Amino acid sequence: MTVLIAFASLAVTAAGCDSATIEANQQMVKEQQAQIEEMQRQIEMLKQGQNSGYSTAAVGASAPAGRCDRGVESTANQRGGDQFAARDFSGALGYYQDALTACPNDPRAELNVARAYEALGDKDKAVDHYRAAAKPSNGTITDVQEQARAALQRFGASETP
Repeated sequence: MTVLIAFASLAVTAAGCDSATIEANQQMVKEQQAQIEEMQRQIEMLKQGQNSGYSTAAVGASAPAGRCDRGVESTANQRGGDQFAARDFSGALGYYQDALTACPNDPRAELNVARAYEALGDKDKAVDHYRAAAKPSNGTITDVQEQARAALQRFGASETP
């Protein structure tokens, strides 16, 4: 009888362990399902962006006319700045080009791309982007345009090709 009680006690304990393990596994499955659903949502958003002609991953592509994703631009500029500060000018250029893709013709993005090209020693591309950054917007000259104009003077280049 004592053996039978011990066996029953062991069976209940084992079942309890199995129950706890099952509950933990079920919780992990729920968390993973939530992660999968979030990834699927992000993939769908990316697909929609690509279908509209916009993709920050496609360096050199541009957002549709009049569209600017300031969030993407801000993140890309920040990461580009981190890479530039670390003297990884190629890495910085990639991020800065993503910022320019997110907000085409944005003077700050143009200036950052120009600076990266200058740091890489590509004067011609730097001058092209400094020219784009130097163009006045709404008839006013900002600090970005002034910096671009100063860089063009430093290179001995005019504001127009």
